[in-house]
Amino acid sequence: MNTTRHWPQRAFILSRALSRAFSDTPSPTFPLKHVTRSNFESALVELRSHVRAADFVAIDMEMTGVTSAPWRESFEFDRFDIRYLKVKDSAEKFAVLQFGVCPFRWDSLKQSFIAHPHNFFVFARQEIPLDRTSYEFLCQTTSMDFLAKYQFDFNACIHEGISYLSRGQEDEARKRLISPKGDQLTHPSHNLRETTDLPLVRVADVLFTERMKKRLGEWRDDLLQNRVGGPQEEKVPDDLNQQFRTVFFKMRPALSLDGFTSHQLSLIRMVTRKHFKDLTYVCFNGESTSEELVVYTDSESDKARLMEEVKTDHQRRAEMKINAAVGFRHVIDLLSSENKLIVGHNCILDIAHVHSKFLAPLPSTAEEFVSCVNKYFPSIIDTKILLNADYTLQRKMKRSSTSLSSAFSLLCPEIAHGFTRNVLSYEPCVKVEVHVDEMRSSNWNSGAKHEAGYDAFMTGCVFAQACSHLGIDFQLHSPSENLTQNEKLQKHMNLLYLSWINGDIIDLRTGNRSAELSGSNMIRKPYRKILFKNILLLWGFPSKLKPSMIRDCICKTLGPTSVICTYGIDQTAVFVQFSKAELVSDFLNLKETLEQSNDAISHLHPLSQLLEGGNTHAASYETYKEICASPISKVLFADQAEAVGIKWKTELLPSDKEESHDNTRSHLESAMDSPQAVEKSKSRNTEDVVNDSSNKRFCDDIIDSFLKVEKIRRTTNL
Repeated sequence: MNTTRHWPQRAFILSRALSRAFSDTPSPTFPLKHVTRSNFESALVELRSHVRAADFVAIDMEMTGVTSAPWRESFEFDRFDIRYLKVKDSAEKFAVLQFGVCPFRWDSLKQSFIAHPHNFFVFARQEIPLDRTSYEFLCQTTSMDFLAKYQFDFNACIHEGISYLSRGQEDEARKRLISPKGDQLTHPSHNLRETTDLPLVRVADVLFTERMKKRLGEWRDDLLQNRVGGPQEEKVPDDLNQQFRTVFFKMRPALSLDGFTSHQLSLIRMVTRKHFKDLTYVCFNGESTSEELVVYTDSESDKARLMEEVKTDHQRRAEMKINAAVGFRHVIDLLSSENKLIVGHNCILDIAHVHSKFLAPLPSTAEEFVSCVNKYFPSIIDTKILLNADYTLQRKMKRSSTSLSSAFSLLCPEIAHGFTRNVLSYEPCVKVEVHVDEMRSSNWNSGAKHEAGYDAFMTGCVFAQACSHLGIDFQLHSPSENLTQNEKLQKHMNLLYLSWINGDIIDLRTGNRSAELSGSNMIRKPYRKILFKNILLLWGFPSKLKPSMIRDCICKTLGPTSVICTYGIDQTAVFVQFSKAELVSDFLNLKETLEQSNDAISHLHPLSQLLEGGNTHAASYETYKEICASPISKVLFADQAEAVGIKWKTELLPSDKEESHDNTRSHLESAMDSPQAVEKSKSRNTEDVVNDSSNKRFCDDIIDSFLKVEKIRRTTNL
């Protein structure tokens, strides 16, 4: 037996055994800091101090889904601008349920990073009725199942999750607050606005207004009499005593109105305005309840002062309500204002969610998107970029997956596997100590993976170790040094993978596509060169056809080398990449001609199988962009195209009509001249003639069709 061959494996096992034997006790397990509505204000104060002292801040999110339909996945044939549209669609359709924030500060005395992981539960609810629509979002079953698998607390998220307003929503709320029609944030029905007279068409309304006029007059007269003489006994029915209660409001006597309907209150407000110059109707919103009041004022100037006091009080309370409704966005504002280095892992979707949920609706182009992101977050690092840009790290990863969990396990084994590094270890390590409230640990494990707060912690640890491999020595790091200015990080900064499949990288400084750095192609297979002008989009064809069958149909018509490849989008649509760009136009023109013809040639043509049923649509690649840009969500691509309003069956490219017509007819003739078509025609004619002499008309149709083609060909050649 050859033991030499097994020595490396045995050495590894022995090393691990000795490592555990000489290591300290297993890493302590205590939960990370969970933040909900109940402790958000205190947690925000604490987080603010940690972020201000931090060298960088790692973030991560848990969402309700990633793709709204199978065809929204990132494909090999997606162009750069379409990859952004798919990221945009995901960020707009799905909700963020958890947001992890973990500030990392270098402690020169401990020679270690101090991490403060925070796990925020987030839930979009309407705290302020800006409009009558409620928030909606999609849930992807695979994502929800994944969260449930790792014991995600959906109850805590829905009941205790922190709501938020985007910057745009906050601006809208403030505009409504100061507008002439404005105090609807605190009392949407009427507020301080003057109301037009209500038509008294019902006898009950007439009787009610007269009754209120009498009651308000008696109450005012009693007030005036009490000023001159002594208190007078009120002779008011018991039911009115329950609905009217004398109180003081803003140091003025007032009647509190209880138990009236909204219609009755409107009538009382009208009576007060029309018949009592010294009485003012006020709706006042307290901390938890609103109160309807009729307030006595001494004069017009006193009435004006009261109105101003009430308006100011309403605005103050509305400001407080808006600030509270801003909610979790205070965290986003903190990260932006402190101008810290933001670290994420494969974080283009995270950044898109930040823009969509907390800043403003996502723009239609990648260039506008990066302009806004760079304004609020000028320094972003994607750890996936770091892991794939350095040859040493590639060897360290051993060509394995660059997922966050894999990178954390390989680069941070002490934390990932729950034991401390010992003297037998020879690999350099950046120490990380975790602080959660009063608990401390230098080899911490929260015991709960795939929580946003813990994933943010893992992201920060991977970044610290990756920096060490890139030659950044944190032991020489001073508190005044800014990592955003580090030369070794500059070339990796503000570069995000728009698509990991093709290695498409977007530069957040310019919005342009950036080439991958050397060493990043080690683990990704090379893809064929794609010429988008050569691509045809097909959808709505018979379900029995597979991409390979579609390719055969087209090659029989346009030549065996006309099609380079076909790529299935879903079961209803495919991409066809032609060898030449002009073949796209040729196919579109040929398809249109065949669909307009109902003669024998059309039925015998090789494309008839593809066009069967009359629902096959074809267009150039730009139509694919138009469909992807739509906010509509349909599971099947063909249904999406119909919902978007793509009505045509064939989108013709701009070309000379005569040339297109001539090319189309030549394809028809060449197709009919092909051995397969001729043989098929012969066999069909022979069989029909033998079986039924009445089919002679069919043969005549074929002859007439050939004559038509020949006549058209001669005409176009003149």
